[in-house]
Amino acid sequence: MSYDLPEPGASSGYWFPPDEPGAGSTVELLNELRRYRSSNARMRARVGEDMDMGDKDLLALRALLEAKAEGRVLRQRDLARLLDIRPASVSALVDRLVRDGHAERTPHPEDRRSIAVVPTVHGDEEVRATLGEMHARMYAVARSLTPHEREVVTGFLRRLNHEAAGEVRAAGEEEPS
Repeated sequence: MSYDLPEPGASSGYWFPPDEPGAGSTVELLNELRRYRSSNARMRARVGEDMDMGDKDLLALRALLEAKAEGRVLRQRDLARLLDIRPASVSALVDRLVRDGHAERTPHPEDRRSIAVVPTVHGDEEVRATLGEMHARMYAVARSLTPHEREVVTGFLRRLNHEAAGEVRAAGEEEPS
């Protein structure tokens, strides 16, 4: 499926009030963010197709790989909480990851009564082969910014994430600088 993206500079006033045209436009900034979200969704769909995995399966594998990199071990209930899904759903999800060689169940190293879910070498290698080049390009774009620009963008995205998550500042609380 292919989507045509509006040309840069084509500001929409549908959601937002009229804004100053050109560089620095608030509306254009939000339109670029929307275009990025659309591009990212299409990329995730392609990765899912390439790896023959659903979105939740990819998110679970990512969580397992991140936990391993941080020296942590996850249980199925941890994955259910992270992905906001029911225990029965996470059990089926882990069954698929195990069946496809992306993860395995092992005794939990700190709690013998629990079963850990850990990524396999195959799962790690497949993710790196599928996403490595794209992540390298994203890293290069981020590195091309000055440290100050990265700080500004990071602050903007952090605030936007908090707003999207419904974390509204208390009345009278100072806005972060």
